[in-house]
Amino acid sequence: MRKATYPLKLPVSIKKAAQRLAKEDGISPNQRIDGAFTQMVGVVETAADFFKKRTGEATGAGLMKFLRTAPKAAPDPESDKTEGTGHPQP
Repeated sequence: MRKATYPLKLPVSIKKAAQRLAKEDGISPNQRIDGAFTQMVGVVETAADFFKKRTGEATGAGLMKFLRTAPKAAPDPESDKTEGTGHPQP
């Protein structure tokens, strides 16, 4: 695997946290930051793949056709709550 160098400017608080966490794990701060970015890339790519699979052959045109049939009224605030919480549903 080829490695590339990238100058990274971090807030001091993040740098100190990376140093502390790396020391706790017995690795270098660079390894800690590399691991964090690797994990983030995996999560983002997994999410992108998930949504790509979920959309299948759907198009924006199909969504617009569906939305044109939606009621023109706002939802009833009382019926638009998660049961027992009083909070709107996600």
